[in-house]
Amino acid sequence: QVQLVESGGGLVQAGDSLRLSCAASGRTFRIYSMGWFRQAPGKEREFVAAISWIAGSTYYADSVKGRFTISRDNAKNTVYLQMNSLKPEDTAVYSCAAAPLGTEVPGPSPNEYAYWGQGTQVTVSS
Repeated sequence: QVQLVESGGGLVQAGDSLRLSCAASGRTFRIYSMGWFRQAPGKEREFVAAISWIAGSTYYADSVKGRFTISRDNAKNTVYLQMNSLKPEDTAVYSCAAAPLGTEVPGPSPNEYAYWGQGTQVTVSS
């Protein structure tokens, strides 16, 4: 089992940056592929980014490509989401998720993830 706790959300202005963190419990974090998702009010949960435990390969939604960067620090059991050039449409609750142990290629569907954090609110004002 993996427990995930996000932090770093807040209220910012358009064009600002934020870095979200997701701290994971457990000794096997290094072999979990991880993802970030977001959900705005009245909308479906959507994929933002993912990082494989294999060579740290990364994957991004088109809407955030070039602005957001996902990374991980296995020594700290933490995955990050650096968000630059934020837009009002980035406003959402951001959640991190862990794919089943050993998953090599993390997909974009929430159904492919086994463990979820509680989420952190990001609000971008115009």
